[in-house]
Amino acid sequence: MSAIAGIVHFNKEPISIEYSRGIMKALSKFPADDVQTWQKDHVFLGCHAQWITPESIGEQLPFYDYQRQLAITADAIIDNREELFEKLQIHKEDRKQITDSQLILLAYHKWGEDSPKFLVGDFAFMIWDEREQKLFGARDLSGYRTLYYYMDNGRFSFCTTLAPLLSLSYVKKKLNEEWLAEYLAITGTIDTVDARTTPYKNIDQVPPAHSITISKGKIKLNRYGSFFTGERLKLSSNEEYVEAFQEVFQEAVDSRLRTFKNVGSQLSGGLDSGAVVGFAARTLKKQNKILHTFSYIPPEDFVDFTPKHLLADERPFIKSTVQYTGGINDHYLDFEGKSSYTEIDDMLEAMEMPYKFFENSFWLKGVFECAEVEGIGVLLNGDRGNFTISWGSALDYYAKLLRRLKWFKLLQELNQYSIKTGGARLRRLPTVVKLAFPVIRKIPQKKTGYYLPALINKGFAKRTSIYEKLEKYGVNDTGWITAANIFDERKNLIGNNIFPWNTGNTLITKLSLRHSMWKRDPTNDLRVVRFCLSIPEEQYVQNGVDRALVRRATETYLPDTVRLNQRIRGVQGTDWVHRMASQWDKFIEELKILSTDTRILDFLDKKILREAIAKGEKGPQVSLDTDPDYRTLMRSLIVYRFINKINEGGD
Repeated sequence: MSAIAGIVHFNKEPISIEYSRGIMKALSKFPADDVQTWQKDHVFLGCHAQWITPESIGEQLPFYDYQRQLAITADAIIDNREELFEKLQIHKEDRKQITDSQLILLAYHKWGEDSPKFLVGDFAFMIWDEREQKLFGARDLSGYRTLYYYMDNGRFSFCTTLAPLLSLSYVKKKLNEEWLAEYLAITGTIDTVDARTTPYKNIDQVPPAHSITISKGKIKLNRYGSFFTGERLKLSSNEEYVEAFQEVFQEAVDSRLRTFKNVGSQLSGGLDSGAVVGFAARTLKKQNKILHTFSYIPPEDFVDFTPKHLLADERPFIKSTVQYTGGINDHYLDFEGKSSYTEIDDMLEAMEMPYKFFENSFWLKGVFECAEVEGIGVLLNGDRGNFTISWGSALDYYAKLLRRLKWFKLLQELNQYSIKTGGARLRRLPTVVKLAFPVIRKIPQKKTGYYLPALINKGFAKRTSIYEKLEKYGVNDTGWITAANIFDERKNLIGNNIFPWNTGNTLITKLSLRHSMWKRDPTNDLRVVRFCLSIPEEQYVQNGVDRALVRRATETYLPDTVRLNQRIRGVQGTDWVHRMASQWDKFIEELKILSTDTRILDFLDKKILREAIAKGEKGPQVSLDTDPDYRTLMRSLIVYRFINKINEGGD
C-alpha cells in the first residue's frame, strides 16, 4: 500500500536534511494519499502512502509505539488477520481499526525475528528496535513487494524503489557487471539466480522469503521460510479434496477483496484467471458489488497463424465465463498503436532494470492504466496457477506411471485422454516414453522454438566466471534450469529456489505504485500453495482429465466450455511482431547502431547479434513470434537502452 524508505546511521552521525528530503522527493513521482516521516536521533523512516484497505485510511505510518519503543514503516497487506488477532490476543473491539502495520509490529514484539513466519500476505517492512538498537525487516515468501538497500561506512538506507537510493549523493550510479553477466547468460525469462543483487553496483535487495537484521553496522540475511513443509494430506474421497480446496481457495480470494475501492481482475479464457473470477464474483455479489475484468485481445487486423489447438483471441471463452458468472463489467483491450518496441523506454522507467518478457510488456502495463481509470484498488490475477491450482500435466503424469510400470492404469488413462483431446489412443505413447526416460530423448534444446542462444560475450562470461556460478544454482551451460522432470522443476520453482519470481514481482510492485492499486494473486496464497503441494498427484490427473482438481472444483463456478476444455489453449503475445511491422525499419536501424557500439559489444556476443540482424533485415515475418533471432534482437535492444541510461546518469 506504500513506498517505504529510511536511513539509519549506525555510526551515530546526524542524518542530513538533504538526505531525508531527497529520498522522499524521489518518491513524489508516484501518487500518494499521504506522505509522513519519523525521525529520532540517527534514524529516519518515511512512507509514501497509498490507501487500499479500509484500515489504511488515515493510517499513521511510520508508526512509533512508545510503550514498546518500536518504530515501523511498512508496505503490506496482511491476509491472515483473524488468525493473528487470536494469537496476539487482541481485544475484539480493537480488531476492526487495527492496521496491518500495527499487526506486524505486534507480531515482532511477540516473536521477534521469527515474526515473518506467522504472516500471510504481500509485504515488505522495516522496524527500528530502539532498545536493541537494530533494524529488522522482511519480504514475503514470494517477494511480491520489493525492498532495496545500500550500506557504506555505517550508513544504511533502504527503499521500495531504486531511484531514491540513487538520489543520495554518496550512492554512485554504476552498472553491476556481475548482475548483467547473469542476466545475459540465462536464456530463460528469469533475470538472475542471485536474488540479492540488482543492476546497480553496491545496491542489493532483500531476497524473497528472507528477513534482514542490521545491528552494530553489520547486515545479516536469514531465510525464514518456504512453501514446502513436507506435510501430506490424505482424505477419503475426491469430493473431500474438492471441498477442502474450495474452502482454502475461497478464503484466499476473499482476503484479497479487502479494499474500499473497486475490485478488478485480469481474465483470459483459461482456468486460472477464470477460477479467480468465478470465486471473487460470487463473494462480491453478496456485497452488491461489481467485478471489473480486463482482457487482452489482438488488434482487429491480426490474422491468427497459430495451429488449431492454439487461440490468440480468447474472447469466445472469456465471454462464456463472463456470461456464466454474472456480476461482471468486462473490458476488452487491444491497445491499438502500442507495441513491444514503442513501450521500451517507459517499461525501463517503470522497472528500473532490463526485462525479458517484452512480448507481453505493453499490455501488462496497459491493463494497469485501464484499471486505474475504473478506480480499481485491487487487481486480481491467476499468474501462479500453473504450479498450484491448475497443476496436472497428463503426459508427465503418464510418464510417471510408465516408470512405475503401472501398465494397466497407463493404458486406461491414455484411452480416456485420447477421447477427451482427440486422436488415436496410443498416439502420444512415444512422447510419454521420452518423458519417462530422458536418456532416450536425443533432441537438442536448440531445435525447439523456445531456444535462445546466450547473449553474453564469451570474453565477458569468462571474466566473470558466470557459468561456474550458474551451475551451482542448477542452471546448465544452455542457460536453462536443469530438472529431471516436471515434478522436480515444480519443486525447484516453488520451493527450493527464490529467484524465479523476482523479475515479475518487480513489475507488479512498481506498476502498482504507479497506478495506486495492488495486483494480487490468490493462486499464490501461502495457504493455497501448501494445500496444493500436500495432496496426492492423482488428484491432478485422473480419468483422462488433466488439471483435474481445478476442473472439478469449479463446477458451478465456470461454464463447461471453459472448465472441461482440453483441446484449445489460449496464447498471448503472438501478435508482437505484427504490432511492430510499421516500426520494423526503425527497429533494425537502431540495432545496426548497437552492433557497432564497442561499449555494448564488451557484453554482448557480436556474432550472434549480427546474424540475428541479418535475419531481421529481411523484414518482419509475423509467424516468427518465437524465433530465437527475433527475440535476441528485442532482448539486446532493451539491454542496450538500459546501459545507455546508466551511462547518461553515471558518475
